Formats: sequence, C-alpha cells, structure tokens
Amino acid sequence: MNENENRIFTQTSAGTPMGDLMRRYWQPFAGVTQMDNLETKAVRLMGEDLVLYKDLSGNYGLIDRQCAHRRADLSYGFVEKEGLRCNYHGWLFGADGHCIEQPFEETANPASGQKDRIRIKNYRVQAHAGLLWAYMGPEPAPLVPNWEPFTWKNGFVQIVISEVPCNWFQGQENSIDPVHFEWMHDNWGMRLKGKVGETAPKHKKIDFEESDYGIQYKRVREGGDESHPLWIVGRVCLWPNALFTGNHFEFRVPIDDDKMLSVGWFFSRVPKEREPYDQKSIPCWTSPVRDEKTGRWITSHIMNQDFVAWVGQGQVADRTKEHLGVSDRGIVMMRRRFLSDIEVIAKGGDPKAIIRDPKVNECVRLPIAAREELVEGLSIEKIKTLKPGENLSGAGRREFPFLVGQPEEVKLAYLDAMGY
Repeated sequence: MNENENRIFTQTSAGTPMGDLMRRYWQPFAGVTQMDNLETKAVRLMGEDLVLYKDLSGNYGLIDRQCAHRRADLSYGFVEKEGLRCNYHGWLFGADGHCIEQPFEETANPASGQKDRIRIKNYRVQAHAGLLWAYMGPEPAPLVPNWEPFTWKNGFVQIVISEVPCNWFQGQENSIDPVHFEWMHDNWGMRLKGKVGETAPKHKKIDFEESDYGIQYKRVREGGDESHPLWIVGRVCLWPNALFTGNHFEFRVPIDDDKMLSVGWFFSRVPKEREPYDQKSIPCWTSPVRDEKTGRWITSHIMNQDFVAWVGQGQVADRTKEHLGVSDRGIVMMRRRFLSDIEVIAKGGDPKAIIRDPKVNECVRLPIAAREELVEGLSIEKIKTLKPGENLSGAGRREFPFLVGQPEEVKLAYLDAMGY
C-alpha cells in the first residue's frame, strides 16, 4: 500500500473519500442513559465538533458546537422546550439548525428578520436499542439498522464506551482477523496470568465469505473440525465499522483521524428460570484504556488487549511498511470492498449494507453461531454442563470479561438479572 492509499482508508473528514462513505451510515456515538442527567454533551465525530442536547420536550438535537453569533461554545448552553439556547447572548437554535430567537436583536429591530437567515450545521440523531445514532450524510437518510439482537427479549444489555487514541481503521481491521484471538487473547492472556509453558489450540484453517451485511470469518482450531459452529457460521465483520460476534457488537466510530470511539453493545441472556425479564433501562458506562498509576495500557480484559495492538501501530498506522500474510486475506477483502464502495457513491449509488426497506428493517438477521441459546435461553442446570468451547452465548458468566471498570451498580444489576 502506498501513502495515498493509506490516506484514503484513514481520513474521515468531510470531503474525503472515506469520510463521504462513512457519512452514508448511521453511527452510534452515545448511550441514551448518558443524557438522563445531562442537558448537553460535547461530541466530536469524524473531525467535526458538535453538541448533543436533549430539550425539555425530550427531543434530541445534534448541532454545531459553535454559536453563529460570536462562536461561543454551545455545549455550555441550556435547553428550552424546543432547542438549545446559547448562554452568551441567548440565541436559540432548533434541532434543524435554524435560529429560533435572537432576544436583543428582535427587541432592537423587530422587523429585521435576521434570525430567519441564520442556520448552523445540524445532523439527525435517533435513539435505538439504548444507543444514540447520528446521521451526517446526504438525504434521503437510510434506516437505522434494526439488527436482530436489538429485537431479543429476556436479556440484560449494557453499553460500554471507550476513547481509543488511534485511527478507526486499525480497530476495524481487527474485526476481520481471527488468528489474533489465538495469540493476543489466549496465549498472551495466559502469560499475563503467569502461566508459562501453556499454549492455546492453534488455528488449522480459516476462511472468509462476503455476505449482505459484512464479511464472515470462519475458523477451525486444534481439537475441532468443520462441524463446529465457528466454521459453519463464524463471526461477522459488520459493515462498515463494527464486529459482531453473536451476542455483542463492537463499533469503531471515528472521532477524527487520530482517535476513535469504541462503542460496545452487549447482550446477556437470562436463564429460563428468570423469564420473563424486562430490562427497564440500559446502562451505559465508560471504560478507561490506560492505567492511571503506571501510565501503561490496560491489558486485563479482552477488548483492552485489542486496544494495545491498535495503539501500538501508532495513531495512524503506516501501512506502507507492513508485510501481509495468508491470515490477512480478510483484511485484503475488506480494503478492496471499501474502495469499491467509494466508487459506487461517487457515481450516486448506495454502498454495501444500506437499509431503506422498512419491511426488511423489522428484524435484520445476521449469522449467529449460538442463535438458539440466545433466543430460547438455557436452564441453569444446562448452563452448568457447558464446556468453554461450547459456550458461544456466554451463558453463566459472573464477571464481565470484555472491558475494565464496570461500575458496581451495573454489576449488581446484572447479577440480579441472572439470579446469582
């Protein structure tokens, strides 16, 4: 890859090829419950400084962070029944970006009509599955994908957000890299626990297959064969910027070219004895990436280990110096598909995985290796008999293995939901 090609994949500002492509998709960037006690939240997405707000009518807005008057920071503004008011001179802006009020200007010159000519940047925002999603692209906007797990019942859901100081594409390439699990999470994970001399089962065979909503990766490891669900079904590099494993999503959302948001959505099915379970509110919490005491990257949890690999490549990886191997076939497929999609939108078409049909969006099915366990559930006795290689649904977990820093109240709510 040359420098220009690397820039194509990594730059997401407006007007860049990848920036224009990524703006065709709804991007999750916050949790609904984050706004329970907030009126405003400063947001940076794909190089743009914005402010999210929830007005007194309960409606969300996502607008330019700077006021059109004298560029004051609207994240310090205050909400009204409709819109967000600047705390500097009281100008009020609606979710569509239009200026609704200019208190003194309208008093001094009621006939000027100046406010009617002023509009600031604004983007659509929609709540779905406990997440807040932004659409920053051209109209008509597609539908927010209603992925199958978003329709599931009898589960405990939590949303976890981390700010990772590297380019989003490093995170997304991890979504199509099955072999790293053997080394980063299994072998290195055992070393981190002081287990010297033990090794994880090796990968014997991997394959990649493009599907409607992404690229599936499949694998066979020592001790397994092609009858295993991870070969028959596998997991999904979900288009354009997520990993889907069957019971959780990991979205890699560009903050700018040097930073990304890791937005995780995690579903844990309650035992059948706990049905019906109705979760009233989906908690959203922030996970740190660096140890405050040592300054080192945190390595104790699965996704934190991934972050170590991503940031280790630099803020923006220099792919002109890489040497790809056979295990990287999926990465090559993904890069080629992105280049193809960039050409498609340049010609006015829709890129891969855009959903516009409401019927299709009632429930968008994805490849799920443990669908029956996640949908139908398992009894407590059955959960006790599951072996690690069989437990693809994550049933029976008492600890959250993915990210560090789970708040005690979330842990207790999860344990209560599971009946522990």
